[in-house]
Amino acid sequence: MINLRVEHVTTFLDKKKLIDNISFVVKKGEVLALVGHNGAGKSTLLKTIMNVLEKQSGQIVIEETYDQDEHLLQFKERISYLPEEPMLLSELTCMQHFQLYGMSYKMNETTFHETLERDVKGFDLTEKWDAYPEQLSKGMRQKVQAICALLPDVPVLLIDEPFMGLDVYAKAYMIERLEEKKARGTSIILTTHQLELLEGIADKYVLLQDGKVTSAGPIHEFTTIKRRTDDD
Repeated sequence: MINLRVEHVTTFLDKKKLIDNISFVVKKGEVLALVGHNGAGKSTLLKTIMNVLEKQSGQIVIEETYDQDEHLLQFKERISYLPEEPMLLSELTCMQHFQLYGMSYKMNETTFHETLERDVKGFDLTEKWDAYPEQLSKGMRQKVQAICALLPDVPVLLIDEPFMGLDVYAKAYMIERLEEKKARGTSIILTTHQLELLEGIADKYVLLQDGKVTSAGPIHEFTTIKRRTDDD
């Protein structure tokens, strides 16, 4: 079963083409590594899938049913997103952020509390339930954002640099959670500069350059990103 289909998607911003006719599919339980230099279009593509940036053409569909254009609410209910930089609300505590996500995704109360307690312990935030974002380090804010993204059980999970700002123990826990999500059938797209941490997790890759797909295939076929030259 295909959980996410991206077909001929093109995105402009201020008349500049950032994503150029990109197509790929991610099957149920598959992990796609989105790789490329800084500025290649990785984060822009994730934001386009999230509908944070509006595509100018193409189609994005979840579970072969929920079209981004025709079923936007149902589409968004089936996707979770972990941005590279935390986007927390200054007036909410950590617990209030978690509750907001739980309610937004209509999570079962028992499942919500069980998952939350485990993740808070796994990311070592047990003493930060009532802390506000300004009271947290950047790494702790990233952990809060990671917990929010991991809470719902949705078909598609998008992660922009999943290990950014995480300590070695949090990285190990993140990998554990990604493996669990994958085993339960979640399709995961992630960008990362630390592909060595994804060994055994990622199934395939898409390499972007200047907003275009330059190569794609099984993850074992990916070797390295070609170094930029003065002629590039």
